[in-house]
Amino acid sequence: MKIVRSIREIKSELIRCRNKGRAVGFVPTMGYLHEGHLSLIRKARQDNDVVVVSIFVNPTQFGPDEDYGEYPRDLRRDARLCKKSGADYMFHPTVKSMYPKEYSTFISVEGLTKNLCGKFRPGYFRGVATVVAKLFNIVKPDVAYFGQKDAQQSIVIKRMTEDLDMGIRVEVMPTVREKDGLAMSSRNSYLSSDERKRAVTIYRALQLARDLIKLDDKDARGIIREMRKMLAPVATKIDYVSIVDPHTLKDVKTITGEVLVAVAVWIGATRLIDNILTRY
Repeated sequence: MKIVRSIREIKSELIRCRNKGRAVGFVPTMGYLHEGHLSLIRKARQDNDVVVVSIFVNPTQFGPDEDYGEYPRDLRRDARLCKKSGADYMFHPTVKSMYPKEYSTFISVEGLTKNLCGKFRPGYFRGVATVVAKLFNIVKPDVAYFGQKDAQQSIVIKRMTEDLDMGIRVEVMPTVREKDGLAMSSRNSYLSSDERKRAVTIYRALQLARDLIKLDDKDARGIIREMRKMLAPVATKIDYVSIVDPHTLKDVKTITGEVLVAVAVWIGATRLIDNILTRY
């Protein structure tokens, strides 16, 4: 595996690969890799001739009071895991190269970013869409891989690639969980042992929603109330508990088909998100 920091170099390497007719799979990440990321890399390895993993903590998706400076980083460990999982290239650009002086172009995906995390993290999806568009233009993959845990992000990126005719297939892979159900996340490393135990309730609340829907409960507001009751004793703060249409991300009142049940809660000082897709 080759570690590349230069945008010009990774472009040159991948032009040679594409000229040989080799399919390129791409896994964009912010690093501090866990099994969720590694499952995406292995899937990319299975599907493609060349696998690129980017490691870039993107400053434009963090708010002024968020954890950009504290976000966990361990490049040596990431490189070892990338290699072990089958990556050919690990692309680790600098902030200066991605956002040079006087950089002034950003991408906004309308509509899909108004609800859920978009409501609580102003500018977040503007930063996500911009950096992913830049990475797509640099790597020019055939397929890009994302995790279902970041469901809204994946839906926004799919819309962006379609609207801008990027010609990239976006594959969304299932959420990878710990044995007790907690969705794997780099931010789990922030949790104390007590907070880690409390965090399991997030998935239990999602399971409760799924079970109620399977038992013929179509009242979204009632299900949300029950989920909040379960989460309230363990959460420091609840940003949202929502049941939305998985295509428009608009809230639904009556469940009639497939829905996305999504939550964002604070456990101590750590904001965690999770979701499930389920059907009435």
